[in-house]
This record gives sequence, structure tokens and C-alpha cells, in this order.
Amino acid sequence: MTATASTERRDPGRRGDELALPPRYRHRTLILAVCCLSLFIVSLDATVVNVALPSIGRELHSTIAGLQWTIDAYTLVLASLLMLSGSTADRIGRRRTFQVGLALFSVGSLLCSLAPSVGWLVVFRMVQAVGGSMMNPVAMSIITATFDDARERARAVGVWGAVVGVSMGLGPLVGGALTDTVGWRAIFWINVPIGIGAIVLTALFVPESRSARPARFDPAGQTLVIVLLASLVGGLIEGPRLGWSSPGALGLFVVAAAALAALVAVEQRRREPLIDVRFFRSIPFSTSVIAAIGAFGANGAFLFLNALYLQEVRGMSPFEAGLWTLPAAVATMLVSPLSGRLVGSVGTRVPLVLAGVGIGAGGLVLTTIDVTTPLWVLAVAFALFGVGFGMVNAPITNTAVSGMPRARSGSAAAVASTSRQTGVSLGVALAGTVTGASAVASVGADFAVATHAMWWIVVGIAAGIIAIGFVATSDRARRSVEGIAPLLEEPAAA
Repeated sequence: MTATASTERRDPGRRGDELALPPRYRHRTLILAVCCLSLFIVSLDATVVNVALPSIGRELHSTIAGLQWTIDAYTLVLASLLMLSGSTADRIGRRRTFQVGLALFSVGSLLCSLAPSVGWLVVFRMVQAVGGSMMNPVAMSIITATFDDARERARAVGVWGAVVGVSMGLGPLVGGALTDTVGWRAIFWINVPIGIGAIVLTALFVPESRSARPARFDPAGQTLVIVLLASLVGGLIEGPRLGWSSPGALGLFVVAAAALAALVAVEQRRREPLIDVRFFRSIPFSTSVIAAIGAFGANGAFLFLNALYLQEVRGMSPFEAGLWTLPAAVATMLVSPLSGRLVGSVGTRVPLVLAGVGIGAGGLVLTTIDVTTPLWVLAVAFALFGVGFGMVNAPITNTAVSGMPRARSGSAAAVASTSRQTGVSLGVALAGTVTGASAVASVGADFAVATHAMWWIVVGIAAGIIAIGFVATSDRARRSVEGIAPLLEEPAAA
């Protein structure tokens, strides 16, 4: 599915030896920069849109549920298609898939800027997400294929990770400034010229590559994943409006449960499944998926609720709200590289425990907020949360692939990436449901107190991450990895 999971096959005239490449393909740093451009605009888009949500709601006369769908439509489609896009790129060519993704993301961004209603905005966000699913995972495959030396590849991946922190730091400020001065539609305009430039640079400087043995398409598994995620998140968002005991709400949860059961049954019988359920026999892998869903769910709720609280309750402008959430983004940006070094030096337990402590401490402070909470208290809470969130990504990724055969590490990492996006979707949906915001058109002064229940849930998630730090590194966990390794080797060698 990914470059790490397969032997590379280059286009005619290209070999693994860099000297065989045409001159324009030898600029590996430029190739890395082009790939990082895709990550930048996709990551920037998440925080930019959160800051603009209140302005979008007012102009398009949207309910809070509509704003939730504005976020979740994007993350749901992204989560559903990440693994399919990776295998498609391996089959038809990574550069080609990457360019199609850039084009779709740019067109989707332009359409978002023209949306006449929140319904159309949700649809156009889905177009964006289809493109986004072809960009970041495929760009990582391009990077892995381009940097053959392990040390250079590690540095390239480090740069890739740093771009996430930079985009998160700039997102609230850029989104707030554009929304204040030009309007919320401008947050989507900025993606268009960057996307077009990346398409041209990709055509000029990024060589084509494919997998010698791409994974087979799994239509049943792909369909069931989409049904599962859409029905579960849909039930959480629409439940307050429909009524939890209504046939509509109950029906969505029944469909989600049926889709999950069918997914497990179908994937167990496939030779090359979309999701290899045997991965979950590994305690480190299973706990990494749980931690990813929890941590990114907490972050999704954090961004969504604070955008509403700061602007609708505290009366801040979008730019001011972006400025006050900056401590979280900066803390994440600064701590993320430290987390990677800790994983390399002392393993995953310490950074996972620190991640749980940071997220939990931030959530605990936020359980006390009201309309008059001092801003310095908010800044401390945001910084603590940012430290915890910055700590969590590296150990999650490392734990997901720990002990996996090399040929299956790409598939394991893809499931972990899908778990992150799934977590964001669930976090946003749950935040609106727990606060009662999903059932109303706008929030009032009592919204601050209404968020307390969600912040207590975040504290519980943080406690779970701390527990995972110990469970995932236990002797039993190591034995579980050793037990499944022989099972996973055979399909890879077939």
C-alpha cells in the first residue's frame, strides 16, 4: 500500500540509482518541498476553518449541527479514503495520483469559497477531502521512494512533521486575519494558487513511481468503512435534533453496528483486505488505534468548542480568537520534535504518559471556565493541552508499526492515520452532542458551562492514554506482537 511496504518500480529510464534520473528529478530537496506544500495546505485548512466557523454560521444561517458537518464531512471522507488512495497510487502511479488530488483539492477549495448555503459548503468540503486523501499519504510514499538512504529519509520525515506544527501555528492567525479583513471565503482562496503551483512543480520535478505489487481493491471493505463512519458520526450529530429514541437516530446506530460486524466478517475472509483484522491481535497496535482516536477526538473537540466559546461567548473577533489559541499551536509545534527524540531514546511509554498528563491537565483547567474566566487561565490551559497533543503523535505511529513485518508496516501506519481522522470526526460530533449545541441554531452565555461535560470526557481520554502508555509497553504486549508476526509474514511473501 505504501512505499515502505513494497518494492518500487520506476518509470522507464528511472532506476533506484539517483544517477539514472533525468537532471530535473535529482533535486530531492525540491521534491520534499513540493510534497510538504500539500501537507501545509491540508493541515492549514483544518485550523483555518475552525476559527471561521462562527462567521460561516452567521452568513449562511447555519445551525451548530451544520457547522459540525462542515468539519466532519471533510474528516469522514478523508478517513474513509486514505487507504484506498494509497493503494490506488501504488497501482497507477504516485505522481499521477498526487496531481489529481491537488487538482481536486484546489477545485473543492474554490467551490467552498462560492458556497451559497451550508449544505453546499458541506458537499464542496467532501470534494476537498477526496483530493486531500490523495495528497498527504501519497506524498509520504513519494518521499519514502525518493530518499533511499535511511538517515536522509529520517531527516525528510522530520521536516514533514515540522510542517504540521508550522501549519497549526499559522492556521488560527491566517484564518482569523482573513476572516476579519476579507471574509471567511478567503480562507479557501489561498489554497487555489498554492495547489496550482504544486501541480506544476510536481509535473516538472517529481518522478513517477509505482509499487511492484500493489494491493487489490477491496470494494466490500471500502463500502462498509464509509457506511460505518457516516452512520456513527451522523447519529451523534443528528441525535439531539431527531431525538435519541427516534427511529432515525436509533436506525443510524443500528446501521453502524451492523456495518462494523459485517466489516470484521468480510475482512477476515479476504486475502488482501482493506483492513487486516489480524493487526488487532497485537496489543501495541490496538492500543495505538484507541489512543489515536482518543487524542485526535480530544483535539477535534478542543478546536471546535473553543472557536465557538471565544467568539460567541467572549465576543472576540476571529483574529483575536486565533491569537488566543496560539499557545496550543506553538506548544504542539515545539514539543513534537522532542516527542520523536524521546521515542527514539527511551521508547513510547514516557511520551505517551506525558501526552496524557498534558491533555488531561489542559482539560481539567477547562472544566472551570465560564464567561469571565481570566484570559491567562485560558492561555495556560491551551498551552498544557498543546504540550500533551504534541507529545502523542510520534509514539502512536511508532506503536502502530512496532513489531510489524516490514512488508506490513505501511498498512499498519495507514490504519493509524485513518484512526486519527476518525477521531477528529467523533470528537467534533461528540462535542456538539454533549454540550447540547447540535440541537440549537446558536450558542449563548451558558455555553461555557455546557462545555464542562466534554472537558471531563477529555480528562477521561487523557487517563486512558496514560494507561495505554503502560499497557502497550508491557511484556504481554510484546508477546502479542511476537504471536502475530508469523501470521502476517505469509501474505506479504505470497
